Formats: sequence, structure tokens, C-alpha cells
Amino acid sequence: MIKETYSEQETFELGETLGRKAASGEVYTLEGDLGVGKTIFTKGFAHGLGVQEDVVSPTFTIVQEYEDGRLPFYHFDVYRIGDVEEMDEIGYDDYISGEGVCLIEWANLIEEILPEKRTQIVIEKDLEKGFDYRKISINKLEG
Repeated sequence: MIKETYSEQETFELGETLGRKAASGEVYTLEGDLGVGKTIFTKGFAHGLGVQEDVVSPTFTIVQEYEDGRLPFYHFDVYRIGDVEEMDEIGYDDYISGEGVCLIEWANLIEEILPEKRTQIVIEKDLEKGFDYRKISINKLEG
């Protein structure tokens, strides 16, 4: 499925829609260049899950946990990860196989340890269509 958004608000709302539909144990992967709106999308996703806390990118902690929504929400940002073995150190498998919902930014950097069953989201810009235009591809991978 491909969605097009033309503002940060529309990108937020698309994330929110997916967050409302998210179920226990699901994993979402988020890919895209710097500045495409991954954090805006994630904030909307968290809002759709009912998270009230301010969602920030966990760049230096790798994972941020939010427990105040209808399901636990685990937001990963693996941009600064040096080696996939670092994921073991933070208990990655426990998060992925748990009852919460995981969203992993920069997921392409840990491709080899991603679960086969996941929802892959790719956000792309196209400046010819406008500064705030985003093409968002959403694919359910069944493994």
C-alpha cells in the first residue's frame, strides 16, 4: 500500500491511524533518509496507541519504553548502533517477542535480526512534488 502525504500533520495522522490498529506483539520497521519525517510518523503512531508522553527519538539509548498507552510501546532508533550484537545487550529479543508493539527506526541497519513477520514502512521525499510531500510505502511481510 502506498500513501502520499503533503504536510507533517498528514504524516502524523497516517502514523496515528496505524497506531490505532496496532495489536499486541506486532513489529513495525521504519526506514527513510534523515529528515523525511520518521519521528513525526512515530509520534502519530504513539498517539494512536494512546501514549500521552512526549515521544522523542531515543538516539542515544537505542530504545525508549512507553507504558501509558493501551499497549506497551517500544520505540527503537538504531541509527547509531555499531554492531547488531548491541541489540542483544538491550534485550532486543524480549521486546520483539513480548506483548507490546515495537517500532524500529533505521531498521535496514539491523536487517539480519528483524523478524520475518513485520510491517515495513518506508518514507521517501520527492521535492518535485513539494517540500512537505512524502511517499509512504506500507508492506506487511509474513515471512
